[in-house]
Amino acid sequence: MSEGMISQAATTEIPISSNGEPRQPPEDDRFEQGAAHITERGDDGETQKSWLGTDKTVSVLEYDCQYDLRQMMASGPNLNETSVVSGGYGGSLEGVLQTGGVKGTALNTPAVKGATVVIPSQSAASRLANQMAEGSLPQPSGKGAPGLRTSPSSSSMSMEEPAKGVALEKLDIVRKWSVNTYKCTKQVLSERFGRGSRTVDLQLEAQIEVLRDTKRKYESVLRLARELTRHFYQVVQTQRSLGDAFADLGQKSPELQEEFGYNAETQRLLCKNGETLLGAVNFFVSSVNTLVNKTMEDTLLTIKMYENARVEYDAYRTDLEELSLGPRDSAVVVKIDAAQQHFSAHKEKYERLRGDVAIKLKFLEENKVKVMHKQLLLFHNAISAYFAGNQQQLEQTLKQFNIQLKTPGSDKPSWLEEQ
Repeated sequence: MSEGMISQAATTEIPISSNGEPRQPPEDDRFEQGAAHITERGDDGETQKSWLGTDKTVSVLEYDCQYDLRQMMASGPNLNETSVVSGGYGGSLEGVLQTGGVKGTALNTPAVKGATVVIPSQSAASRLANQMAEGSLPQPSGKGAPGLRTSPSSSSMSMEEPAKGVALEKLDIVRKWSVNTYKCTKQVLSERFGRGSRTVDLQLEAQIEVLRDTKRKYESVLRLARELTRHFYQVVQTQRSLGDAFADLGQKSPELQEEFGYNAETQRLLCKNGETLLGAVNFFVSSVNTLVNKTMEDTLLTIKMYENARVEYDAYRTDLEELSLGPRDSAVVVKIDAAQQHFSAHKEKYERLRGDVAIKLKFLEENKVKVMHKQLLLFHNAISAYFAGNQQQLEQTLKQFNIQLKTPGSDKPSWLEEQ
């Protein structure tokens, strides 16, 4: 063979069994085994291959097809021995990937005569890189230790855990509120229809009723005092306008100038005294408003909390009594213990608020007496001095109660503040 060339058996794949030993292909009558082949060019210029030790000569395409067919018939389909060939039949042998029960690493395996030398192709390398980027293949973690890429689903699950805990906590709060509201509504309806019993502190209930009646009367006094202030303010404004009109007519009527002057001066003096009286009445209104809408309202808010606690206390007391009167088994005993704990907690809350209400009622009564004594004395002295025409006594009353009158235009900002 003038142009023949012996190639190594590196073009042949050696199947590997599950225990890591080379597996010999079974003999086939149709094809004979050989360790190498001879490539030569025929007379017609076509490249041919012949097996060593045989007289068979075939073309390159026929040789490749026969070789692949022999391998398929020798080993058959095996999931542990998978070959992925890049480039198809008749192409280059680079890009062959072998998987299976191979012991050891492919890079450290010494070259064996007759074994296939696998050279990765660029397409296979790109596929491996894409798979590693997607996290489907193990990636190195730490000092050469194999690790797995954290998938986005696991991170999202770890973020959902705190939110799920908050949702469960809110659901538990809503459940407790629903149970408590149901029990209290049931208790209120049973009391209204005369079927349920209620806990009553006769002395405290009487004080609460007196306070509510007192608040209604003080609100009426406050409303009337505000109306007096509004109407008297209109009177003062009318007196001021009337005094200005008298003064203008006195200048235009020489024959009545003296009479117009007397009336104008009187209206101006009444206007000044009226403004002083308005200051005293406004202070009275402000103090009564604080007493009614802040001090009394704060006490009534505590009373409302006390009444709600009383309803809850009676509701859980009734619930405990109904459970105690029924048949007892293991489940009922557990319910009774839980009802007893709820009852004790609400009883403690009820008694604490009852004590708070009693203390606030006592302090409110003392504060009311002190405040109203001062305000009633102010109101009496101011009204008496104004209608008596005693300007000095009226001014002395304002000084006695430390009342500062607002001059007209004092609420307006100065020209410097407006800049």
